[in-house]
Amino acid sequence: MENHKKVSKAAGAVGSMTMVSRLFGFVRDLVLAMTFGATASADAFFVAFRIPNIQRRILGEGAVSAAMIPVYGEYLNTQSEEETQNFASNLFNIQLAVLIITSLAIVVFAPYLIMGFAPGFMDQPDKFELTVTLTRWMGPYLILVGMSAYCMGILNTHGVFTLSAAAPILVNLCMVLGALFLSPYLERPILGLAIGVLVGGALQFLVQFPATLRKGLTLRLTFNWKHAGIIKVGKLLGPAILGFGVYEINLLVDTLLASLLAEGSVSYLYYANRMVQLPLGVFGVALGVAILPMLTGQAARQEIEEFRDTLAFGVRLILFITIPATVGLIILSFPIINTLWERGEFLRTTTEGTSLALIYYSVGLCAFAGTKVMVSAFYSFQDTQTPMKIGIYSMVLNVTLAVILMGPLKHGGIALATSLSSIFNAAALVFLMKKKLGRMGGRRIVFSMAQLTVAVTLMGLAVYFVNAWWFDPQAPLIERIGILLGEITLGVIIYTGTSWLMKNEELKFIRQMILERKSPRPT
Repeated sequence: MENHKKVSKAAGAVGSMTMVSRLFGFVRDLVLAMTFGATASADAFFVAFRIPNIQRRILGEGAVSAAMIPVYGEYLNTQSEEETQNFASNLFNIQLAVLIITSLAIVVFAPYLIMGFAPGFMDQPDKFELTVTLTRWMGPYLILVGMSAYCMGILNTHGVFTLSAAAPILVNLCMVLGALFLSPYLERPILGLAIGVLVGGALQFLVQFPATLRKGLTLRLTFNWKHAGIIKVGKLLGPAILGFGVYEINLLVDTLLASLLAEGSVSYLYYANRMVQLPLGVFGVALGVAILPMLTGQAARQEIEEFRDTLAFGVRLILFITIPATVGLIILSFPIINTLWERGEFLRTTTEGTSLALIYYSVGLCAFAGTKVMVSAFYSFQDTQTPMKIGIYSMVLNVTLAVILMGPLKHGGIALATSLSSIFNAAALVFLMKKKLGRMGGRRIVFSMAQLTVAVTLMGLAVYFVNAWWFDPQAPLIERIGILLGEITLGVIIYTGTSWLMKNEELKFIRQMILERKSPRPT
């Protein structure tokens, strides 16, 4: 139980800050939708932004931590302070150099990158040229996000989670300010967003760096590629990027294939994915970040029973949150998009296209989130090869299914392919981890799933009929907001009420944690 509390508190810290960041992201997307809709400029920006953004999510939300935390933690606990500082400083210098070279390559070879990531744009010279320009503007963001991830790895190892989780808020805020106050004065208004990305990335690094120095980092002019710790991080990092980045790489493939479809398809997928990112970031990513240090310690101490218990708890908690979120997003996909974004340049056709993509992306929400936790479990054993291999199979499956399904289902088929390949990825990881551990608390997971099925069915039926009876897409905005909030509240009440009557363990634990946080601490 004590381990569960530690995981939950860390996940709560990361999740709460991620929630705030996602809310700022929603405001950002609201401004984007009103200002640019699903136009050619929006398509160009979303393709260009996908390149640095995928790096942010892979590096900042898993890969660097998975490669760095085990090695840095080992030095921190087993080596002298001098050795630890030498390793950390050496890694800082080498990582900075690699990121600068990679960023310059993105700027120089931007046209070729866009040929590969959005081949459909080549038939539209103006759109292609704008995408290249935006890519070059945002290329240096890679340096900033990579060094931010470095700071996050140091801070998380020392048990500091909140600051790193809150830092991405600055990127969203700067993009909103760029769109509102800079874009109107530029010949190409969309450039205001790219400038906002750069400024936000710089602030994201700068707010974490002083805290990293306070935790003991001392910068030195060391640049030893053959350092044992650097070699170890390098061996872990490559597979970690593929293991943690499967979902993001699949989204990149989605963008590539969508560029071959009708104009607006790239934007439909982007807006839909943003909605899925809210529960995924708040719960899936947060739990994955929080659970990795604890699983790493248990694996290092050979506490296999505690490891099983922590991992099974993480899986049950993910299912408890993401299953109702999946059902809710599918049933309310059109009302959500219609209420939140349908205004300005965001037309009814854009709502319909985005709603379809959201339905198909939502199918894989449980798998998207579950993969974050399962990959962390493998990395705690310093096994980066298994998630990498499964990830490669998943990516091949995604491409195959997307090519098959994009014909009859258009952009919806691309989204569905990503969900199905992610389900395969998560299922394969669970199967292989069960073989490694012998057992994984399967009976408790199945029992919890049975309870969730009953609760979600009752919730889904109630929300579906209320939505069919009451929601009118032509009604005034205030009325639509009120009905949508009422439907969500009704769903939460039915789901939690039913779970409480069935004495669901996950709900009891969440309630206990909330009560403990609210209770006054003894002086």
